[in-house]
Amino acid sequence: MKLEYAEIYRRMGLKINYYRKLRGMTQEELAEKIDKNTSYLASVEAPNIDRSLSLDALLDIARVLDVPAYKFLKDDDI
Repeated sequence: MKLEYAEIYRRMGLKINYYRKLRGMTQEELAEKIDKNTSYLASVEAPNIDRSLSLDALLDIARVLDVPAYKFLKDDDI
């Protein structure tokens, strides 16, 4: 991951966390539905870990959470 994108990935992780909780899902449930392990999802959501994610993973998360993918990329408050 390019250092210049670290803040974008951090905000995406926070938004994933927000929408996951809004849907009443645990990290384990979401991870299972996107065919990833829980530690992967936890690292994506963690604000203190710089973790990138693929477009495929983002689209899977958006589909499962029923949130348009652009909302995770949009630079605004949740």
